[in-house]
Amino acid sequence: MSTEIILDCDTGIDDSLALLHLLQHPDAELVAVLSTAGNVGVEAVTRNNLSWLEFCGRSDIGVHVGASGPLVAPLRTCEDTHGDHGVGYAQLPSPTTAPRDEDAADAWCRLTRERPGELVGLVIGPLTSLAMAIRRDPGLPQRLRRLVVMGGSFDHPGNTTPLAEWNVAVDPEAAHEVFTAFGVDGAPQPIICALNLTEQVALTPEHLSRLGELADGPLVRHLNDALRFYFEFHQAQGEGYLAHVHDAFAAAVALDPSIVTTTPAVVDVELNGTLTRGAMVADRRGFWGRPPNALIADTTDVPRFLDELVRSLATLAGRHLRPTGTARRPQN
Repeated sequence: MSTEIILDCDTGIDDSLALLHLLQHPDAELVAVLSTAGNVGVEAVTRNNLSWLEFCGRSDIGVHVGASGPLVAPLRTCEDTHGDHGVGYAQLPSPTTAPRDEDAADAWCRLTRERPGELVGLVIGPLTSLAMAIRRDPGLPQRLRRLVVMGGSFDHPGNTTPLAEWNVAVDPEAAHEVFTAFGVDGAPQPIICALNLTEQVALTPEHLSRLGELADGPLVRHLNDALRFYFEFHQAQGEGYLAHVHDAFAAAVALDPSIVTTTPAVVDVELNGTLTRGAMVADRRGFWGRPPNALIADTTDVPRFLDELVRSLATLAGRHLRPTGTARRPQN
């Protein structure tokens, strides 16, 4: 039985890997791709989503334009991490298709009304579009089968401030509204894939070398070009020549939550702290007197996931694109 997924993303590099993994996975049915501003502006996010889908022969999947900025704060983007267009050094073909007229928030509302209890929500960018959807339709959370969120950091340094992770830091108010709406009144407890786990999931040049041995063609070259930029960013941050593939891992959890162990907690977001705005806070011991509203992903088999991701990307490259010569190796 396939897992029907609504993907809400701010497509950068690791979002691209998540999208491609879902396109290839035999258990995934990608129902819609929703574009939310974050890593880059919403126009670039939408263009990347359309380009990847068209490139892989899946223009039948609707792309919906979502929030162009946070609920309250000005938009911040991170081209230093993902490149001016969100895909590093890759030069994707310009899409010939257009996004759907329906915006992302309305798509969240309509799709969950049409398929109550069937859809898995996967949010790997800021939670702005989902928060806007819940404002329009407060019953939406109860209609989702499952929600997986890439965001936050628990007992682990942030990657945007000392405590805050990027997706939550971009729009803390949206994150607060979403986590307040889920895990109560019959709505599922979101599974949170936060930095404490996702920064253990690191793709390396060796993984790309293996991808090049398994497959060839334009998709592999685009991935090499995108990930080379991502490797260089992480190296400049003193983390090594590698790439934390947060979003692709969250996609795997959306398909199969059993790949992670989890801890229930009451999760909320700091909105007002001078030094702590955007920090995700977890109460695991009942200090707040509230029942748990989320599940924090704690552990996984990292090598197994990375092996699955490489094989998935190689299969996609072979399935949709004709080989065109020898794959270019990642540059050190």
